[in-house]
Amino acid sequence: MEAGETLDLGVLGIQVQVRVSDETQLQYDVIGRPCGLLGQEHVHSYQRERFEVLSGAMKLVLGGSEHELGPGQVMEVPPGAAHRQLAAGVGVGQVRVTVTPPGRTLEFLRRLAELARDGRLMRNGLPRPLAGAALVREFADEGHATRPPAAVQQALAGMILTSAAALAAVKRTVGEAWGGASREYVFVDEWDVRAAPAAVFDALADARTYPQWWKPVYIDVDADGPPALHKESSQHFKGRLPYHLHTRTRVTELDRPRVVSGEVQGDLRGCGTWTVARTPDGTHVRFDWRVYADRPLLRALTPLLRPLLRYNHNWAIARARDGLEPYARSHPPGEG
Repeated sequence: MEAGETLDLGVLGIQVQVRVSDETQLQYDVIGRPCGLLGQEHVHSYQRERFEVLSGAMKLVLGGSEHELGPGQVMEVPPGAAHRQLAAGVGVGQVRVTVTPPGRTLEFLRRLAELARDGRLMRNGLPRPLAGAALVREFADEGHATRPPAAVQQALAGMILTSAAALAAVKRTVGEAWGGASREYVFVDEWDVRAAPAAVFDALADARTYPQWWKPVYIDVDADGPPALHKESSQHFKGRLPYHLHTRTRVTELDRPRVVSGEVQGDLRGCGTWTVARTPDGTHVRFDWRVYADRPLLRALTPLLRPLLRYNHNWAIARARDGLEPYARSHPPGEG
């Protein structure tokens, strides 16, 4: 940055006008009323600061003593001395600051201007956690706030940056999983039932019966009468995981007592097909379930927790295995 250029520090309440920037010193004018981060007590490791008030007033707290400076007054802060500089009086002030040697002070000021421009400073003039952690780590050789201790600041900053990096990695993993892996769930379940095929088919085709035998999975099913082609029903159900699902199903194929299919919309989107076949001992049941998870929580969990969600499905099907046979045996075909 060349002498004569101006940095706008936004919510920090000041503009910085660079006058001299060379290998021996940095000199700049601070115009405004500094606040937020700029008013915190801090220490410069190896630099000397000189403050000269050109207009208005400033308060310099040095070594526990307060000094209010007016136009023409000058005060220096030696390296390693804890100090604060605050606005004093009323209105806009202008203070000329000379830093010797310059170190990376200009880079630090430029970074503050960038944070202010990008909205990474809060309204009170303090940096947001991630931005603050980056400042602590990047400019530790220049100086630091006096509280908490420098070692604690470094440790906290490291924790914040590490956590942010881990979160970014998770987001990348999710993004890659969403881009490279299907969000579709495909399940195929088959088992035998010692009951008449027609009775088994009637139980499977009429979702109104599910709360009676598919417990505790199905909580409520609402339908206007028995199943028929193109008829719709609504379902409220849950699995082993702590969430409930709501869907609507439209019958797309009905071939009693062999096949019933439905198109599903809602928290899950896709299609399901029950196929029933006679066996010497009763009935063979096959369930083809091909769905997408449209509920926000499920969409977020899909790439990372697919095995857990498959476990949830398997648990629900096990409850169907437990309840279907006794229900079908006790309800002859055509009985509701």
